[in-house]
Formats: sequence, C-alpha cells, structure tokens
Amino acid sequence: MAIHTITTQAFDDQKPGTSGLRKRVTVFQQPHYLENFVQSIFDAVEIPTGASLVVGGDGRFYNVEAIQVILKMAAANGVGRVLVGRGGILSTPAASCVIRKHNTFGGIILSASHNPGGPDGDFGIKFNAANGGPATETVTEAIYARSKKITQYKIVDAPDVALDVVGETELAGMKVEIIDSVTDYVALMETLFDFEAIRQLLASGFRLRFDAMHAVTGPYARAIFVDRLGAAPDAVMNAEPLPDFGGGHPDPNLTYAHDLVEIMFADDAPDFGAASDGDGDRNMILGKQFFVTPSDSLALIAANARLAPGYGQGIAGVARSMPTSAAVDRVAEELDIPCFETPTGWKFFGNLMDAGKVTLCGEESFGTGSDHVREKDGLWAVLFWLNILAIKRQPVETIVKRHWARFGRNVYSRHDYEELPSEAANHLIEHVRGQFASLPGQSLGRYTVKACDDFSYTDPVDGSVSQKQGIRILFEDGSRIVFRLSGTGTAGATLRIYLESFDADISQHDQDAQDALAELIAIAEQISELKQRTGREQPTVIT
Repeated sequence: MAIHTITTQAFDDQKPGTSGLRKRVTVFQQPHYLENFVQSIFDAVEIPTGASLVVGGDGRFYNVEAIQVILKMAAANGVGRVLVGRGGILSTPAASCVIRKHNTFGGIILSASHNPGGPDGDFGIKFNAANGGPATETVTEAIYARSKKITQYKIVDAPDVALDVVGETELAGMKVEIIDSVTDYVALMETLFDFEAIRQLLASGFRLRFDAMHAVTGPYARAIFVDRLGAAPDAVMNAEPLPDFGGGHPDPNLTYAHDLVEIMFADDAPDFGAASDGDGDRNMILGKQFFVTPSDSLALIAANARLAPGYGQGIAGVARSMPTSAAVDRVAEELDIPCFETPTGWKFFGNLMDAGKVTLCGEESFGTGSDHVREKDGLWAVLFWLNILAIKRQPVETIVKRHWARFGRNVYSRHDYEELPSEAANHLIEHVRGQFASLPGQSLGRYTVKACDDFSYTDPVDGSVSQKQGIRILFEDGSRIVFRLSGTGTAGATLRIYLESFDADISQHDQDAQDALAELIAIAEQISELKQRTGREQPTVIT
C-alpha cells in the first residue's frame, strides 16, 4: 500500500478552542481541511514511530468518514497501533479511560460535544494526551501554528477498515484493533461505585429515567443501568445513537432536554432523572419536580464522596472553573482540603489531578468528574448520585435542601445568548471592560461594586499563565456577575452571563433562582447595555 504525499494549502481558521477544533460539517468536508488538521496534530505532537493511539467519536454525522481518513494518515505517519471503538463510537470519558488503561501515546477524539449534529450541524476533533486529558494550551497552540504553515500531508492508499466487528486487522503495516466501546468503561465504574447498593435501590421500587438524547451514552447507559443494575428497559430513553441526534440538540439542560424535563416535572414523575450530551461528558441531574444546578451537584458529590467505595478514603482536593459557583468552596473549607479556581476548559484540571492536588472537579456547564479519567464524565456523575441516593434513601430535593441548610445556598444562574453577531458580542465585552475604572465603589440598587477584573490564572503545577478568562464584577456582599464569550460554538458568538449570590437564610432557600437574582440580572443588563447592543430581549437558554 503506497504512502502518498499530498500537496496542500494552509487554512487560516484552524485554531482549537477550549475543546479542540469545531466547525460546521460542511467546513470539514472541504478538500484537505480535515487532513490538514490531522497532519498538523501528527507534526506538532511528534508521535513516535510505532506508538499506539486511540480513535473514536460521538457517532455524529461525518464521524465514520473522518475515522477512515485518520486511520490512513496514522498508518502513513508511522503509528504502530490504533484502538478504535466499535462502529467508530467512543464517549469522550470512555476514550480517556481507554487511553489510560492501555497506556497509549494519546488519542484523537471526534466530537462537537453538546452542539447539534447532522449534515448541516457541527463536527469537532481534538487530541488527548497520554494522561487521557485534552491537550494543553502549549500543544494546541503548536498544532495551530503548524496548521498555518502546512504544505503537505501523508496518507496511504488503502481500502476502508471495517469498524463494526470487534477484532484486529492491519492497515499498511499498522495494527487496527476494533474494541468494544463499553467494556473498559463499565469495568472502571464497577471499581468506583457500590453497584450492589444501587441494584437494591432500583429493586425497591425506586424509579429512574435517563435520557441519552440519541447520543453516544445510549449503549453505555443500557449496559450499566439495565444490564448491570437491573433497571427497567424503559429507564433509558432515546438510547439509539443517531448521526443527527434525532434532530435534537444534545445539550442536557432544562431547555434542550425537554422530553425528560416534562417527565420529571409531571405529577407521576420518577424518583430520579438524568441526561447526558452528545459525547457523554456532561450531565443534568433532576429529582421529582426539582432541578439540581451543576454547581450544587459538584458540592453535593464532594460533601458525600466517602459514600462511594472509590472515594472512601476521602478526597485530596477539589477544583472548579471560575464561572462555577462557590458552593464547593464551602465544602472544601469544612473538609479542610484545597480548592482551586481555574479557567473554563477541562484541560486546566489535568495538571492538578496528575499532581495529586485534586480528586474532584467540575464546571457549571454541566460537567463533573474526578481523577478516574481526565475528562468530565456524565455517567460517572449519574452513578455517583445513585450511590448517594442508595445510601441515604432520601429524595433528591431533601438531600439538596439539607445540604443548603448546612452550608448555605449559593443562588446561581447562567443566561446564554447564542449565535450573536460576533462584532456585537465583542463590542459588548469591551464596553464592560471599559468600565473597570469607574464601577468600583458604585452602588447599584442594594449592591455595591467592590472590584472588577479580567480573570487570569497561574497554573500551580507548571507555572503557565492564562489571561482574559472572563470578566468579573464583584460586589461587597460576595455576589458577582461574570461575562464570558464561549469557545464551544461554531456560528457567531455565544455570550454567557453568570449570576451568583449567597443566602444562609433557610427561610429563603425555596425561592426560585430567577426571582432571587432578579436585581443582579437587571444590573448585568444595565452594565452591558445588552438589549441595545444585541437586540435580544431574552436569553436563548437559562440554567
């Protein structure tokens, strides 16, 4: 099988965001576009000859075609072995698990996470390192730099590899091992959680509903909840992964997981509901007619970590992204363990976990995880909640409200304005930044501004510095407003506004977050001139 060296021209738009390169499918389908980026990965990370890689994706449209290209390019670039999920499917946390278990050099993961799929939807690709986590900024910058200079790529001329049958084959001297997508991941979960206690909970009449949103976690959820834990077959809904996610938007929040929300807020709701996203790394947790914010979920898991066998000896520390609420900080203080505040992006947790500084970490964007892998992990979070429920035997709402009574409630919400004109969004951010000198000391309603800044982070492990990671308006009473442009979209700009206040008064804990934060919401709109600058009257999504 001949190795071809193909002449190409560089594209100027292949800068990876917080989770790799994400574009419309039609962009990746341009001649040489995918190949250029894949070759830039091989060139920048300098994969040793004969090394092993993991390749898989979330099953979205163009997943299989991209894998065939990657395999042929891997063979041309001297890779010795590639482990591929059957059918080309691996959830992102499962890919991290396989990288770590099989000690590969790293992996190429194909996903646009929670973004829509289909021929007119989104596609994504990223490189994960040998620790199983997303490439560091140093590596992604090197990949981007290479992509701007690339003039050729290498690929073998060979038939496509059959991806649907478990077993080993050969491609131009490179071993291709098709693995069961689920086995390694399920085995890892069984070492972390008390499956017998959860099995007894489900056998007691406890009703579970998990929405896979026609995304990657369907097979994993069936294998765990139905086959291992004995849940009813209808406990897992929308379980068949589809290239277009059934026409839905695979983002597990109150807006897009509407089928599950309707079930969980009905009069005859199950006891526990959960959903995951396109590639399986995000989660939403619901009780009967009760939504658990991701910030509270992280804090609850940290406070109850010892209930799960894998964490029975306690946790070394916790970390959260800056926009995530400080609820977990209060737990860390009581447990007398470190708590780190990082920029958004799971790669920032990797150094902390590799150094043994933290065990649990989370982001308000529905991502929670631990050092069992180096990605956020949706099903892991669902299993942790089921483990807690199996031991406590209390409703979700009761567990959360008792936590608030103990630690106080960090009232929290995020308002997303999706697909804004990029110029308008950038001007809005600059308008807020331009008020840094004048806002401190001002009284805005009952709030007084203490300080304003652009969040920056110095990594305590490697000393790297990340700047301009979100604008913070901090108030004297500890409340805050955060403005940030998301790096996960593919069209226009997504503006996220985060609002947080703290309330220790138990009598106020039943108040709806939007009502409790109404004055802060108005202040955010006033400071940013949001309606005038964007023309938007309402957020696209409120969580």
